[in-house]
Amino acid sequence: MSSKIERTDVAIVGAGFTGLAAALELKRAGIDFLVLEARDRVGGRVEAVQNGLGERFDSGGQFLCEDMPELMALAKARGKTFVETYVEGNFVTYPPMPVERAVRTYHAAMAIRERMNTIEPDDPAIAGLSVADWLERQNDSIEAKAGFRSMIEGLWCLALDKVPLWHLIDNDRRITNEVPELQYSLRETMQSLADDLAGDLGEQLRLNDPVTRIEHGHEGVRVSTINGTVEALAVLVALPPATAAKLDFEPALPPALAKALGVWESGAVIKILVRFARPFWRKRSLSGMVMWRSVPGLFACDASKDAEHAALTVFVGGPRALRWREFGEAELRAEVTARLVDALGPDAAHMLDFSCRDWTHDRWSGGAYGDLIVDVTARYAERTILAGAPPVHFAASELSPSFPGYVEGAIVAGRSAARKLAAELQRVIASRASRS
Repeated sequence: MSSKIERTDVAIVGAGFTGLAAALELKRAGIDFLVLEARDRVGGRVEAVQNGLGERFDSGGQFLCEDMPELMALAKARGKTFVETYVEGNFVTYPPMPVERAVRTYHAAMAIRERMNTIEPDDPAIAGLSVADWLERQNDSIEAKAGFRSMIEGLWCLALDKVPLWHLIDNDRRITNEVPELQYSLRETMQSLADDLAGDLGEQLRLNDPVTRIEHGHEGVRVSTINGTVEALAVLVALPPATAAKLDFEPALPPALAKALGVWESGAVIKILVRFARPFWRKRSLSGMVMWRSVPGLFACDASKDAEHAALTVFVGGPRALRWREFGEAELRAEVTARLVDALGPDAAHMLDFSCRDWTHDRWSGGAYGDLIVDVTARYAERTILAGAPPVHFAASELSPSFPGYVEGAIVAGRSAARKLAAELQRVIASRASRS
């Protein structure tokens, strides 16, 4: 390991949108910092890669809507082009059912979700219940329950029997969009927005520099990476909780904080982009949206950028993703193709390209859009993590007061943590200056 030692005010671990937003907020406050990122790119769970046609597409977080104010403002300020998701036409459920029945089933599944959200998270009547426990007690139709299960496992990417009911309610209440979250994507990719933010950081951002150890005490922190050491007044760990829990802290974090970090589990998702010569589904008055009732967690939607760029995005979430990740590439393609043909007809087999990103066991950020608490007793976890153990602080989209698990939530979480940290550090710096 290099003996190089650098000094700064704040070391930020992670250059996802949480870390990037925090860094830019500290920059505005005049606080010195270094961002340490393990990957060779910024963005975290946002990523863009080339498909087999040489086109760049979002293989990670992609969608946004006008009810996500911070993300929308950033994208507009950086001159991004908004592509409106095509939603005209009928929504397909599979196995097929008449349109009127499908609409009724969808609304029945949404009614279950709305009913769930009328429950107070701290209601003693739900203590110890998982989402699956509660769902089993409901008097809804089998079809409505199957729709709810597929919706929730697709969104949160974990089996319902793992997720505490109070936690899902608490999360769902913070997701406040009234327009669909799939409203827009960015023609330039969401990754390009992360790259733009990173461009403002210059040499204060270090890629390919994973943190191996964080030593902390009254005088500050000493962050060891594979390339050297950073000494700082404080560290902001801008990682998902389950990833942050794997870091080596010396001395060990206080037991309550270590336990709070340890109650989270990453979901599992596989994201697929399928390119076609034309959006054939539109000629049949279909929107391209498909929810498979018989395959919980499987969902597709139109991801075409324009008439010349016909595409569907297919999401495989939760337990289904963990099963399908065992397939080889050819077997996965055959499985997905068969499902699309079943739902949309034989034209779905005529693909120009099939590109897949398996996030299920991602080394640096877990397996899905976000982590979830899987301990029904861990009501304290978020508050404990947000309190941190100064000079060690934490921020993550999962801990955001709005849109946890989304890019919007990451931006809000990063800025909030940085403002709190900047205020504390300005007091420390002023105190030291007065003593000297």
